[in-house]
Amino acid sequence: MLKTSRIGRVTLDGQLVGYWDREAARLEAIAASSRFGWQRRRILRKAADARAKAERSRQREAARNPAAQPTEA
Repeated sequence: MLKTSRIGRVTLDGQLVGYWDREAARLEAIAASSRFGWQRRRILRKAADARAKAERSRQREAARNPAAQPTEA
């Protein structure tokens, strides 16, 4: 008998969390090797935007499945 389960399903928001986290890390690495301060600031702003987008997707993913959330003690 086939057992279908949605627990292992990866949603678009789940994929976006990983993507934006990787993109922010990549941008921070580029900023660390930037030659000029204005370049560094601009790239760090882009990295902060990417982290904000990851957090937004993380919250959507959490709202989608409230039973999977860890409880705080």
